[in-house]
Amino acid sequence: MFVGKSLPRREDARLLRGEGQYLADLQLPAMVHVAFVRSPVAHARIRSVDTASAKRSPGVLLALGGAELEQALPPVRDNQLPLPAKWRAAIAHRILNPRQPLLAVDKARHVGEAVAVVVAESQLAAEDAAELVSVDYEDLPAIVDPLAALTEGSPLVHERLKTNEIGWFRVQKGDAAQAFERAPHRIQRRFVHHRYAAMPMECRGVAAAYDRRTDLYTIWSSTQVVHWVRRETATTLGVPESHVRCIALDVGGGFGVKGHVYPEDMLLPFLAKLCGRPVRWVETRREHLLCSCHSRDQVHDAEIAFDADGRILALRDRFTVDCGAWNPLGVAVVYNTAAHLPGPYRIAHLDIEARVAATNKVPNAPYRGAGRPEAAQATERLIDLMAAKLRLEPAEVRRRNMVRADEMPYALGIPYRDGEPVVYDSGDYPGALAKALDAIGGIESFRRRQREARAEGRYLGLGLASYTEGTGVGPFEGATVRIDGSGKIYVSSGAAAQGQGMETIFAQIGADAWNVTPEDVTVALGDSSAIAMGFGTIASRSTVNVSAAIRHASDKLRDKAFAIAGNMLECAVADLELRKSAIGIAGVPGAQVTLAQLAQAARPGWDHRRPEGIQAGLEETYYFEPPTVTWAYATHAAIVEVDVETGRVKIERYVVAHDCGVLVNPMLAEGQIVGGVVQGIGGALAEAIAYDADGQLLTGTLMDYAMPVATDVPSIELVHQEIPSPLNPLGVKGLGEGGAISPPVALANAVCDALSDFGIELNSTPIHPERLLRDLLREKRK
Repeated sequence: MFVGKSLPRREDARLLRGEGQYLADLQLPAMVHVAFVRSPVAHARIRSVDTASAKRSPGVLLALGGAELEQALPPVRDNQLPLPAKWRAAIAHRILNPRQPLLAVDKARHVGEAVAVVVAESQLAAEDAAELVSVDYEDLPAIVDPLAALTEGSPLVHERLKTNEIGWFRVQKGDAAQAFERAPHRIQRRFVHHRYAAMPMECRGVAAAYDRRTDLYTIWSSTQVVHWVRRETATTLGVPESHVRCIALDVGGGFGVKGHVYPEDMLLPFLAKLCGRPVRWVETRREHLLCSCHSRDQVHDAEIAFDADGRILALRDRFTVDCGAWNPLGVAVVYNTAAHLPGPYRIAHLDIEARVAATNKVPNAPYRGAGRPEAAQATERLIDLMAAKLRLEPAEVRRRNMVRADEMPYALGIPYRDGEPVVYDSGDYPGALAKALDAIGGIESFRRRQREARAEGRYLGLGLASYTEGTGVGPFEGATVRIDGSGKIYVSSGAAAQGQGMETIFAQIGADAWNVTPEDVTVALGDSSAIAMGFGTIASRSTVNVSAAIRHASDKLRDKAFAIAGNMLECAVADLELRKSAIGIAGVPGAQVTLAQLAQAARPGWDHRRPEGIQAGLEETYYFEPPTVTWAYATHAAIVEVDVETGRVKIERYVVAHDCGVLVNPMLAEGQIVGGVVQGIGGALAEAIAYDADGQLLTGTLMDYAMPVATDVPSIELVHQEIPSPLNPLGVKGLGEGGAISPPVALANAVCDALSDFGIELNSTPIHPERLLRDLLREKRK
């Protein structure tokens, strides 16, 4: 068995030798290059776009403004991720998604929005010509505050909609109003989770070629969703999907920012046809900060009701999400926040209302965690505030409210975003909390250390944060499994890797299904021609859904293989067993056919060895449609020391006790968790996207947008729980995003604990030293 083993990543051999191929490495015959003209202002009417000088520039093949392009291509569809009918029927909602043109036409709605495009023989020639495009802007007032955007009289980002509220929903359970009215204790606070974004090592990029003979468009995109790119491009160009192929080469990180289709994905194949030559655009880091989607940016007015024993009676939240100028995924991320607000706790009464505000900023879309860190921040801060009010240990308040293992499966009482009821399918939430506390040496031991440190003028704090995460969301993912003529196993899927190690883990799963070694399994991903339908790699879903698809496809194919083997060996199928790279008669060691012999016998032709009624070939495709999500969870524990003279926060220890079901490859699982934690630490302590009042981006380089460095990150300790999910054949749960969910609030709780003598509350992120110093000085003056 290979599932459960920490095999090295098979991808690493070529990558470490420098033999990977990223979008910027792609060279196509006679390829030309693309540069975009991007708006320097946040909000303005576009009076005219003059491309005449650019067209006369040396090496230029083409220059287009938005108005010209609009005559040929429609805007992007209003929602790339529609919500299911079950959700729409269950949840009161109102969604007004504007359709984004491929190039701005009437207005520029954020700094960095593309208003024109230039194609030239070289990248430098394209960039030089782009400088010559003249755009006449009529400045309009910018709106950058999402709460102000929802007030009457605010400048409208989309006049046609007559409002900046482009999304709203409300989800309820029980009678929260009555519960609050009767509750002996209530706490209400505003929580702000700031704007930051995914910063993959490889920025986005697209190349495209058009074959006039076959009318075939081929797109190479640094994307997480090749089949989405194919679908949206075919829709925009008005061609059959069979005329579009999308390939993701080696992708240098995604984390959600590459998890939907951008205008560039659809525009470049059109330009390739127009120019009659392959085209390529590679995003610069400044472009990435200016125009690739940002994330987070939520404001929560949340309130919790509880009794004298610290048991939660009700939770109410009114929150607003700044979606920026466009909203490519509708309310999917926003509803993620709502569905994850209860966390691992029993809460009888819920009342959650969300509003989505359009502003003159870059659009908002998923980044690792996708709405869940914001939910955890609100709930986990409220629990620490409860504990402080009742003078109880925060860990004890959590334990009293957690759903117990003997209560599983536990129905939460609200729908998930797939429209199905939220049911926590398996797990031991108090167990994870206990394991995290044990790993740090226990509460009493820490409190003793904390008191000793205080006596020395040092400020230590412990922060906890627990979460649940719906993983493996549908609607589907598929896998094709084939035994080729050499007897090797071929597996393909619509998943698209960006560094997770998918080639390795899917080879492990395929090897176990066929009693071969992982080296005998070829894995093909990130190519829309490799399997007819695919959904893509987002939302901690690929291992859950692709593993199930591989297993089901293999089961179907095994039935066929056994039927052919029985015919060849002249025995009943029931007498057969799967051996190492072979099928043989149980109890008869020499009686077998190898998988290679079987594949030859299954071929069409006069000399085939198939029994009557069995079709030629050894290949099966299965599309796994999960009944709903499976729930992963964890508790994070952070110990910090705060220097009250400088405001610097040093992380002394960081522990994660988690459950992602069966671990396919423990080493890769640990890498996923640690990577997520580091990104969460960056979001908590360093990373922040800032705009001024006019909508100008103030963090347009990595000198201004502070990424975490090695010295910011402690050794991260992991404790595994492996409680299989009953919802898929391998018992796995999703893992990709979990590590990033808890760090911002775990660190906020830890800093608050460290500075409890000063009465400081951290209810907004990021936690910067200058902010802590300001708060400390204010408290000292009281």
